This record gives sequence, C-alpha cells and structure tokens, in this order.
Amino acid sequence: MRNTRALAVAGAAVAALGLSAPAAVAAVAWETPSNITVLPSVIAPGGQLTITVDGCRSGGTATSNAFSPTRLSPVGGGKGNEGDRGGAGSGTARGTAVINSNARPGPYDITVDCGGRTMTKPQAFTVIGGVRGGIGGSTTTGATPTDVAIGGGLVAAAVVGGGVFWMRRRAERRI
Repeated sequence: MRNTRALAVAGAAVAALGLSAPAAVAAVAWETPSNITVLPSVIAPGGQLTITVDGCRSGGTATSNAFSPTRLSPVGGGKGNEGDRGGAGSGTARGTAVINSNARPGPYDITVDCGGRTMTKPQAFTVIGGVRGGIGGSTTTGATPTDVAIGGGLVAAAVVGGGVFWMRRRAERRI
C-alpha cells in the first residue's frame, strides 16, 4: 500500500513538472527576438527603412552602421497571441529608420535589442548608390560656359532661320 501511494505522488509530481515545462519555455521564447524583417531590402541613402521584429513585445532598439539607433515600438494594443500572459501588443515591434546620407553602398547588418536580449541579422539590407535626379544624373556643377554658348548659338540660328523663312514666304505672296 505504501508503494502505491509513493508511486501516485511521484506520478503526480512528474505530471505537474511535464505540464509546467512548456509554459516556462514559451515564456522565455516569448521575450526573445526571433525574426527580423526589413523592407525594402535595397535602399538608397536618405531612404526610410521599416524594421519589424517578432518576439519583442515591449519594444526595443535597432542599430546599424547605416542609420542612427532607432526605437522599436510594440505593434497593436490588445493581447493578440499573448494569451493570458498580459503585456503590451502582439509580440511584434516595429520602427522606421532613415538611412544616413553618407552611407556607403553595400550590405549592412542590423542588431536588435529587446529587453536585454539581442539578435543580429547579417546583411539585412543593401544600400545602393544614390541618383542625382533632376539635374541630368551625372552633372554636379550645372551648365558650363561652353554649354551656354552652344545653347545661345542654337537659339540665334533658330531666330535667324525663322526670320529668313518668314521673309521668303512674304516675298512669294507678292508675285
């Protein structure tokens, strides 16, 4: 009879331990950043980069050599998929970083810190060389004196040619 009671107590202890272990593992995994998503993956200097991190329910900070440290805020206001654990948001945090105007082209890593736990995503995004839109794409100084002289000569030729054409048409009507 004593063996039966001891066996029942041991079985109850093993069952209690077995049922509580997944909850403890889930609580630890819940507070650890698990996935870093960056959009767009290719960006020019001065562009805005959206960083989304799963498993960062209280928010955190994202850092990279291409932008200043950026605050990540929890997404959503309800319990989401947190169950009864409470906390802020759905376990996902998001932030927007602005790429430095002097960032060199190439791949960059992102490191995320969520409540003291860090995760790094290597080569998370790539900075490309910027384009000088609106001023010809390759010029940096504007019109040179040679450009102005050529343009002025073309305008003068068009005025003289138009005048000659108009004078000839006028002369044809008199005949």
